[in-house]
Amino acid sequence: MRLFGVINASPDSLHEESIVRSPADAARRAEWLLEHGVWGFDIGGQGSTFAAAETTIDEEWSRLEPIIPVLLGYGVPISVDTWRPETARRALDAGVTWLNAADGLQQDAMMALVAEYDCPTVLPFLSGPDPLRMEQVTDHDPVAVLIEFFDDLLARADAHGVRDRMVIDPGTGFAPHDWPWDERFVYQKQVYSQLDRLRVYGLPLYIALPWKDTAQHAELLDIVIDGQPEYGRCHYPDRILQAVERHGS
Repeated sequence: MRLFGVINASPDSLHEESIVRSPADAARRAEWLLEHGVWGFDIGGQGSTFAAAETTIDEEWSRLEPIIPVLLGYGVPISVDTWRPETARRALDAGVTWLNAADGLQQDAMMALVAEYDCPTVLPFLSGPDPLRMEQVTDHDPVAVLIEFFDDLLARADAHGVRDRMVIDPGTGFAPHDWPWDERFVYQKQVYSQLDRLRVYGLPLYIALPWKDTAQHAELLDIVIDGQPEYGRCHYPDRILQAVERHGS
């Protein structure tokens, strides 16, 4: 599993250690991540959690612009995590090589951007324009709901000629923030236990890996490792690699 280490230029990330506020912070974070085994960096300037204040496009870019040149100096793949086509374009023009499409590529402008730049693109499951979609996953087969979403989005990717650039993310981190943990845990366990069903598309898998240090999060990580995703997004790569090593022994 190739790991993207998280570097948050958004000051309201839920994970304090991933936050960088200057190019020097970004360099320190990048070097720590590389020392502990990452393959690339995932950067963002606009938080996507319930706690994040929404910025303007220019504010989002002002957080990313000064750190991108620093990170490019390490010569590893960099993905930009954003739902805004304007921000994605600026980052790709600046040298970023992957797009982590936080809008689930539901905007035509984002899909067109992938075609224009021919970049590997993380396609996460989102609730979509239907606010009931995430409620449906609690009442029905959750992976079937994901497949419905990916069938639709990949058909659009086909129309743009970019299906082979897609990397599938089940998007479990986008579940409603007010779900009690016991429900969220069951949901994630159901999805992670059935990652093989997402192999129907013949595309790589990308998982936002658990970072909290609890027995249940460790259980989820073991289930993910069983599914052998090609890519992971993480805060503590050393913990992930240690778990992979334990799993293989």
